[in-house]
Amino acid sequence: MGFPPFLLIFLALCPAFLAQIVEDTALVIDGTVKIAETDANYVCATLDWWPKEKCNYNECPWGYTSLMNLDLSHPFLANSIKAFNPLRLRLGGSLQNRVIYDVGNLESRCHPFTKQGDGLFGFSKGCLHMNRWDELNSFFKKTGALVTFGLNALHGRQRTGKRLWGGNWDSSNAHDFINYTISRGYQIHSWEFGNELSGKGIGANVNAEQYGTDVIHLNNLIDQLYKHFQPRPLLLAPGGFYDKEWYEKLLEVSGPGTVDALTHHIYNLGPGGWEPSSKRELVGRTKLGSDRNLVNKILNPLHLNKIADTFSNLTQTIAMNGPWTSAWVGESGGAFNNGGHNVSNTFVNSFWYLDQLGMAAKYHTKVYCRQTFVGGNYGLLDTSTFIPNPDYYSALLWHRLMGKGVLAVSRNSSSYLRSYAHCTRDRAGVTLLLINLSNQTQYGVSIESSATTTSHANEKSNHKKSFIHGLKKTFSWVGSKSSDVTLSREEYHLTPLDGNLHNKIMLLNGLPLQLTEDGDIPSLSPVIVNIKSPISVAPLSIKFLVFPNYNSPGCR
Repeated sequence: MGFPPFLLIFLALCPAFLAQIVEDTALVIDGTVKIAETDANYVCATLDWWPKEKCNYNECPWGYTSLMNLDLSHPFLANSIKAFNPLRLRLGGSLQNRVIYDVGNLESRCHPFTKQGDGLFGFSKGCLHMNRWDELNSFFKKTGALVTFGLNALHGRQRTGKRLWGGNWDSSNAHDFINYTISRGYQIHSWEFGNELSGKGIGANVNAEQYGTDVIHLNNLIDQLYKHFQPRPLLLAPGGFYDKEWYEKLLEVSGPGTVDALTHHIYNLGPGGWEPSSKRELVGRTKLGSDRNLVNKILNPLHLNKIADTFSNLTQTIAMNGPWTSAWVGESGGAFNNGGHNVSNTFVNSFWYLDQLGMAAKYHTKVYCRQTFVGGNYGLLDTSTFIPNPDYYSALLWHRLMGKGVLAVSRNSSSYLRSYAHCTRDRAGVTLLLINLSNQTQYGVSIESSATTTSHANEKSNHKKSFIHGLKKTFSWVGSKSSDVTLSREEYHLTPLDGNLHNKIMLLNGLPLQLTEDGDIPSLSPVIVNIKSPISVAPLSIKFLVFPNYNSPGCR
C-alpha cells in the first residue's frame, strides 16, 4: 500500500523542519544618546599596487588591477564607484614604500615593478608616471571619489637590520609629487605616511621616534605646499598593525595636531590559503581545508569578538596620548595574502565584513577601508569582469542606510545573533543590522526602546518602553489630519543564491542582485512591512531593518 503524495512530501521535509530551531530574543535599542560617531563616508575601499605577478598558494589572483594598469575606461568600474556618491578610496598597499614618482629631479629611471629576489616583498622599485597620475585623477573626478594617497615612507632610508630601516626620510620626491598634484588642481582628501612599518613591521619597520620626527616633517611640508590652497588635506599615519608602545611613542614625538587620524590594519582571519611544503603535498592536498578553516572563523562569534581588544586598546591609546586624533581602519581584508579563494569573494564573507563595520563603529572608528575595491580574492568587484561580489552590495547597503550616529543595542540573545544600530542616514529614524551566524537557529526578534520622555516641561525621566510606543506618528500624505496612519518598516534580507554560502550571487529579499542590461547597479529596494509584523532572521542570513518613524532623541 503506497503513501499519499502529501505524506511523502511531509516526510521528505520533516528533517529540515526538525533541524531548524526557532528562538525568541529581545533587543533594546537605546535611542537617547549616540555612543559613537563615524565619518559621513565611513565605508572606504582600497586600490593597490600589486602587479599580476603577485602570487600566493599557487595562484595569482591580481590580474590587471594595479594602480599602474587598471582599466579606468571599464563602465562597471565607474558605475560601481558612482553608486556610493561618494566612495572613499585609499591608494596604497605593501609596495607603496617601493613607489617613486616620475616628477622633478628623479635620480633613477622610471620602470614598472619587476620580480626581484632580494627586493622588498620580492619586487623591485616601481615608478608612477605623471601621465598615469593624470588619468587616475580624471577618473576620480568623474566618479566623485574621495582619495587618500599613501606615500613612500622608506625613500632615502637604508636597511640597518633584518627588517629595520634607519636614517631620515628623504622627502624630495614626495615634495615634487605633491607640488605637481596641487599645480594640476587635483583634490586629495588625505595623505598617508607609509604602509605597515609600525611595530615589528611587515617586511620592513622604522623606529617610532624616527617615524614621529618624519611625520612632523611631512606635516610642515603639507602646510608649506597648501599654504594658498584650500582645503588642506588630512595627514594620516602610520598605516600599520597596532602596537601599543609604538603608537604611543609616535603620538608623543609628533605632538598635538600633527596626525589627524591614526590608521591601523586588520587581518583577523589569518592566511588566505596554504603554501605546499613539497610537490607531494601540492598533488595530494586540496584547498578545502583552508577554506573550511576560514569559514569556521567567520561563523564563530568567539573568533569575531577577539578583534574587539584591538579596537578598545587603540581607543584608549588615543584618549590617553592623542585626543586630537581619531582612529581609522586603513586596510582590512579579513584573510591576508590576497584573501581566501572562494571565500573572500562569496556570500559567506559578508558575515565577517558587516560584523567588522558594526564593531569598529562602536569603538569610535571614523573610517573603515576594505582591502580591496578590486584585486586579489577579496575585491568588492570581480578581478576579471568587474562585476560586483556580494560584499559590494553589503558595503553599499551599509553606506546608504547606516548613518554617522552609533546607538547602543543590548540583548539577551545568543552571541550567534549579532546586532548593530545606527541613526538612519540622511533621514529620520533608526536602522538595525541583524547578522545570524547560526546554521540552524531562526531568531524571532522583539524590539524595545530605551527613550527619554518629557512628562512635564522641566521633568524628564529615563525608562524602557515598547518599541511601538517609541514610534512617532507621521502623515503619509500632505494635508492629512489622521493620527492613525499605519506605520511600517523597511526590510533588506540578504541570503545566498541556492542557499550556497560560497555563491557569488547575493539575493536581496529573494531576488538576485545583478547589474542591469546597461551595466548599472540595481536599485536595492526594500520590502515594506507593517510595523506590528513579527521580525525573524533566518539561519545564515543578514537583515537590515529601517524604522523611519522611530523617535530617537540621540539622532536629532
